[in-house]
Amino acid sequence: MNIHIILQGKGGVGKSVIAAMIAQYKESKGQTPICVDTDPVNATFAGYRSLNVKRIQIMEDEEIKPRNFDLLIELIANAQDDVVIDNGASSFVALSHYLITQQVPALVKSMGHELLVHTVITGGQAQLDTINGFQQLARQFPIDALFCVWLNPFWGKIEHDGKGFEEMRAYQDHQARVSGLVRIPTLREDTFGQDFGDMLQARLTFAEAIAMPDKPIMVRQRLKMVQKELFESMASTKVL
Repeated sequence: MNIHIILQGKGGVGKSVIAAMIAQYKESKGQTPICVDTDPVNATFAGYRSLNVKRIQIMEDEEIKPRNFDLLIELIANAQDDVVIDNGASSFVALSHYLITQQVPALVKSMGHELLVHTVITGGQAQLDTINGFQQLARQFPIDALFCVWLNPFWGKIEHDGKGFEEMRAYQDHQARVSGLVRIPTLREDTFGQDFGDMLQARLTFAEAIAMPDKPIMVRQRLKMVQKELFESMASTKVL
């Protein structure tokens, strides 16, 4: 059983989208993952009603209380299936510090589970920030934690000096820590991209959106195609 936790210090780069995709992928395989949202500000993941996302309140009197993360460990200890945990940029430092200093990866392993840290790299203006975030996580987390890197080209191609992510020094330095790479498809904005974006905005799963009889036939067709491409990339990682 895997404990999937999404961590990236940069806000607005698609962390909640990744959490929702992991949960849906698991459901497509006949599993019933436990879904948790710890974002104290923008609980986007919790908006997916069909995923039955539990929200853990980690903030009291406008301060993050690290002890409240203990509830995550209790959930993990009693879980019978994979756990998917979404975390916001505002609590990134607090949760990362908690996981590292309290040796949670080793604890999770002693329970017979694997901690899989998912992080996202984007193109565009946030590329450098997200790459630096990945490097910091890879350096700070112990070897007990595995990594899955998601490449999100929504804001532009992920490249530097003509090199793709896998050719970059940041990846090559930490390649041994990366157990999987998931490529989010590049979607044409006026067709596939718009349909996918509308689905995310409505907090609908692929299954819900595709099953809606009032959606135009071609919208449902494009969503099926996006789901297939994304799920195939996820399957290729072998850790999902």
